[in-house]
Amino acid sequence: AEGKLHHHPHTQITYVVSGVFEFNIDGEIKTVKAGDTMLKLNGVEHGCVCKERGILLDIFNPMREDFV
Repeated sequence: AEGKLHHHPHTQITYVVSGVFEFNIDGEIKTVKAGDTMLKLNGVEHGCVCKERGILLDIFNPMREDFV
């Protein structure tokens, strides 16, 4: 699966519960695995590609009303 590059007016913290993912955050590419955490500040372009099936937990501030 792939999360296309995008941005939004929310700060986002992503915790990798399981699996392996390649994240592009503001042009910097990092491979992350279970236990890793990424910070995406509001307005920063980001996306990811799933390399090994897993689960991501996202936290947004302020709350994403469009996800409720």
